[in-house]
Amino acid sequence: MKSEKFAAAFLFCALSLSQAQSPQTGKASFYAQSLNGRRTASGERLHKDSLTCAHRSYPFGTMLKVYNPANGRSVVVRVTDRGPFVRGRIIDLSWRAAKELDIISKGVAVVTVQRADQIVVPFKPEFEVELPELELETNDGSDDIVPLWQEIRDAHREKVATQSQK
Repeated sequence: MKSEKFAAAFLFCALSLSQAQSPQTGKASFYAQSLNGRRTASGERLHKDSLTCAHRSYPFGTMLKVYNPANGRSVVVRVTDRGPFVRGRIIDLSWRAAKELDIISKGVAVVTVQRADQIVVPFKPEFEVELPELELETNDGSDDIVPLWQEIRDAHREKVATQSQK
């Protein structure tokens, strides 16, 4: 009996993780600005201008790319909370993330969500860039080179000394 419960729990976890790994399409909503400053499930405080979200199955700290197919906009957010707990919704966004996706006026929009670590960055070089070696010299120890500010200071000291001797 215990092994059957364990197998069922394991299967449930495996299914939720496999669903979380593939891109999801569904409705997104966003936090009201009145919730600004409240603690999220991760313990962090919600800030309306942060690029964060609530998701049911991704671990806290996971970076997600949220794409709005209606206008082609996308944003990368970090999971800091659990939810949404409304049927049909897959993600709750911070106010700033919703603004970046241009869904503030609509309230709810259809989006696609996928892990950001599965995204290929097109401008990231595949090879290591070699930096040139630079030979830098200082004037430490050189008596013949004096900075201008030291010349002005020394001239001022000499002038004050000669005036005080008179």
